[in-house]
Amino acid sequence: MRPAFDEAEELSLLRGTMRRFVNDHMPRPEAARWDAESIFPVEVFRKLAALGVFGLSIPEEYGGAGRNIPATMIVIEELSRRGVAMSIPYVLAACYGGMNILECGNEDQKRALLPKCAAGELMLAFGVTEPDVGGDVASVKTTARRTGDVIKVNGTKRYITGANIADYIYTLVRSDDALPRYKNLSILLIPRTAKGVEIRKLDMLGLRSGAWTTEIIFDDVEVSVQNIVGGEAGWNEGWSYIAGPGLDVEKLEVGAIALGIAEAAVDDAWEYAETREQFGKPISNYQNIRHMLADARTDLHACRLMLYSAAGLAQAGRPCGIESSMAKLFICERAKQVVLNCQLIFGAYGCDLDLDMQRYVRDILILPIAGGSSAIQRNNLANRMRLRL
Repeated sequence: MRPAFDEAEELSLLRGTMRRFVNDHMPRPEAARWDAESIFPVEVFRKLAALGVFGLSIPEEYGGAGRNIPATMIVIEELSRRGVAMSIPYVLAACYGGMNILECGNEDQKRALLPKCAAGELMLAFGVTEPDVGGDVASVKTTARRTGDVIKVNGTKRYITGANIADYIYTLVRSDDALPRYKNLSILLIPRTAKGVEIRKLDMLGLRSGAWTTEIIFDDVEVSVQNIVGGEAGWNEGWSYIAGPGLDVEKLEVGAIALGIAEAAVDDAWEYAETREQFGKPISNYQNIRHMLADARTDLHACRLMLYSAAGLAQAGRPCGIESSMAKLFICERAKQVVLNCQLIFGAYGCDLDLDMQRYVRDILILPIAGGSSAIQRNNLANRMRLRL
């Protein structure tokens, strides 16, 4: 399937490189095993790092290949066509690590951490959501109490992706109860192995890769003031970091994962329809099937245009909050319907645990919720476009 638009030559070359990597190092049986056994394929991850693609989110001065958000989305999209076992760890390093530290870290943190992110040697988990806090991010209850140069953290985070393999948890905390809402938040880099950090695996319907969905308990965890994202200037400035451009790009990351999964489902359903025979002819002869597949290709085309249009705005440093929310909302919702229709084309085979289609379904159902639910995106859009209350 050709791209939905004319990509720059270097982006098309990157897409071809990623497709060859997936074919050579992520065979279907292995991808199914990684999902079934929640495996993080470390050796494949190292081979991916050797391509240099982790540096696509990081400027050359910090050891990267040059900040290129559309290229980063291509890597996520193409890896996700074979499942999330590699695309989610890639996001933990290149995006949660590279993009967040680049945008929010102080110079010392950038010099120390970004070269490791660019090499695929450091990953961050995004520690925001809590048992009673989803979309209302500013209401986090995890506390950070500072005494001199030591900060003590207590609280619980839930539905945090990849904390079991991350080096740090990029943790939003309430750092001063005396200050007003939005002015009382900080972000800390909490080492996964710090004393008092307990990580529990949550058994989820989808996204069952080796980057687990987790609950994290912080019990009197102590970190240095050097672990404040942004340094001293970042204390009680966490809201400006969370609500900044990095969050807009996170929406695109989730959209790229959803798009990759939906593309894989359509490719499989297309091939199945041309080879599965009923009543003496391939089911691709039947109008209902033809229409479902034509609609699916149309939806994928629209999704690609929205994703890479918003990514282009982010790359140019232009405001893209509205466009990224639109892209996240549209792509995840349409991709979900595309995958469910592809499952219908497969019939009973679409529910067979030995085939990939059921994994596409399980994974896609999570994505309209992850990274800000569809309802939150609709609220964001109405608010940002100043719809009167």
